Amino acid sequence: VQLQESGPGLVKPSQTLSLTCTVSGGSITTNYYFWSWIRQPPGKGLEWIGYIAYSGNAYYSPSFKSRTSISRDTSKNQFTLQLNSVTPEDTAVYYCNARAPKYDYWGQGTQVTVSS
Repeated sequence: VQLQESGPGLVKPSQTLSLTCTVSGGSITTNYYFWSWIRQPPGKGLEWIGYIAYSGNAYYSPSFKSRTSISRDTSKNQFTLQLNSVTPEDTAVYYCNARAPKYDYWGQGTQVTVSS
């Protein structure tokens, strides 16, 4: 399974950050796979934002739940992240991740900077 993040590298404060993860080598509907968004702000550790499960159900970290949406397009084998009302504190490298029993795949990550 290969994952590739895409989206704008620069977002203005108060706007919505939108990223897409394109999956190849496997289907996002495959049983027992969970498709996550994770980020790493500069100088900090990894932060789990949320995931969309193989069933299509989405779950979010309490820290992000109020302003996050994760959805999928099964026809394109993609899943997307929308993070609303961003601030400079949302500047980070954003990763998409696929996890299943015995498997853990990562995209290369994409830098997103929030700045006016």
